[in-house]
Amino acid sequence: MTAGQVSDYTGAATLLSSLPEAEWLLVDRGYDADWYREALQDKGNKPCIPGRKSRGKPIKYDKRRYKRRNRIEIMFGALKDWRHVATRYDRRPKVFLSAAALAATVIFWL
Repeated sequence: MTAGQVSDYTGAATLLSSLPEAEWLLVDRGYDADWYREALQDKGNKPCIPGRKSRGKPIKYDKRRYKRRNRIEIMFGALKDWRHVATRYDRRPKVFLSAAALAATVIFWL
């Protein structure tokens, strides 16, 4: 977990070493950086990242696979229905992640 004003690239670089081995990695266009794509490919993952609109040369990606990313977005939207998780009352990251895991488990089983 990072502070709200910290760049997403900081968190992405930190998590890179602990990513599980996967065939594809679906990522938001906010993570469109050449160094990030290369790091994912070096790890053996195929990045599915659309290019930013400001990028001069278009990037090829699997559009059909990227559209399925909405399932993840729906899950995060459901988590935000839990006020305790959405407003992050907990000061400690471990307690907050425990509350998020509990909410995700209940959402999955309902």
